[in-house]
Amino acid sequence: MHDYVNWLRHATPYINAHRDCTFVVMLPGDGVAHPNFANIVHDLVLLHSLGVRLVLVYGTRPQIEARLTERGLTAAYHNNLRVTDSQTLECVIDAVGQLRIAIEARLSMDMAASPMQGSRLRVTGGNFVTARPIGVLDGIDYHHTGEVRRIDRRGIGRLLDERSIVLLSSLGYSPTGEIFNLSCEDVATRAAIELKADKLVLFGEPAGLFDEHGMLVRELRPQQVPAHLLRLGSDYQAELLDAAAQACRGGVKRSHIVSYATDGSLLTELFTRDGSGTLVDQEQFESLREATIEDVGGLIDLISPLEEQGVLVRRSREVLEREIGQFSIVERDGLIIACAALYPFADSQAGELACLAVNPEYRHGQRGDELLEVIEQRARALGLKSLFVLTTRTAHWFRERGFQPSAVERLPAARASLYNYQRNSKVFEKSL
Repeated sequence: MHDYVNWLRHATPYINAHRDCTFVVMLPGDGVAHPNFANIVHDLVLLHSLGVRLVLVYGTRPQIEARLTERGLTAAYHNNLRVTDSQTLECVIDAVGQLRIAIEARLSMDMAASPMQGSRLRVTGGNFVTARPIGVLDGIDYHHTGEVRRIDRRGIGRLLDERSIVLLSSLGYSPTGEIFNLSCEDVATRAAIELKADKLVLFGEPAGLFDEHGMLVRELRPQQVPAHLLRLGSDYQAELLDAAAQACRGGVKRSHIVSYATDGSLLTELFTRDGSGTLVDQEQFESLREATIEDVGGLIDLISPLEEQGVLVRRSREVLEREIGQFSIVERDGLIIACAALYPFADSQAGELACLAVNPEYRHGQRGDELLEVIEQRARALGLKSLFVLTTRTAHWFRERGFQPSAVERLPAARASLYNYQRNSKVFEKSL
């Protein structure tokens, strides 16, 4: 019970941050057919109950393949795209229709003593996707295979304002009345971009993107994606990664790749600090990274005014050069606009957060919070259990972020012996 209480408390900031945000969630046909689909529905209902505006895009590839097999038809592909002739289109329509009914039925449940009790959801679908034919490429006629031309942004927006869950399939319609088979990843990406969604969530079977060493890549930028695409080749994870990067380049701030096979992966990704999958962040002019020796000059320019004001302890160039490995910085277009340092204490499971500084022109963009989060992650990676900070002017800022008043006697002996009683800095401590 204690773990549950702590998790709920730590999730509260994320709950507040996600309220009234628009999420586009893409679930492939394999995910709909997976036994964990019922749990995913429960998680989506929870998001809706917390005030998230939901657009659900579903795919039907395995369902289409099954219907082609039943009818003795052979699936035709070119450049990893399905060639949708008239007979294949019938299978597509059948699969899309049946899955839509199944999803709507699942979202309509209101059983007592279940996560769906009292949800009373309204699910709406329709002709929100305008499509056009791909046509003939490399001499191959794709027939009824198409691509997204336009998303009815206003129509979907009105339904979201009315607290409906909007359901989009992999079918699109042309102004001439034709039906086209679309990639559900393409539909989800375009919907997220045109709706100016806050998040795009893409479900795949693995937990996310894994590197060449088999380690989960938790976060990357769109400009880092091409190298991974070359390595993955035609793997489905490459499709998801490409869609995530395209969405970010189109204005979606964050795209998430999570597993449909893992119970609770969606909630863990959205409501915990470390998440459960791979996050693709929108490319920005700013970068948060570890400092190098070339950054010493920029650090001096940043912290010197605060040293003159007595806010920070003076550090010479020689000291900064020697301790540069302890610093993390925020760089914006070549200018260092924020920094912080972590000093682990020898023979102790504690460390000190020091020299946290933000350029006055950039103090309203939560850069201090981002640096604090990075320092805490570094501290946890080093096995530290607590973090100390000494401050003279910014006590309330640290109090608001979970630091509690402490005393000099609580400091490890190595740091307590260096305490400057003339500065009379206040000591704060935070458990990690």
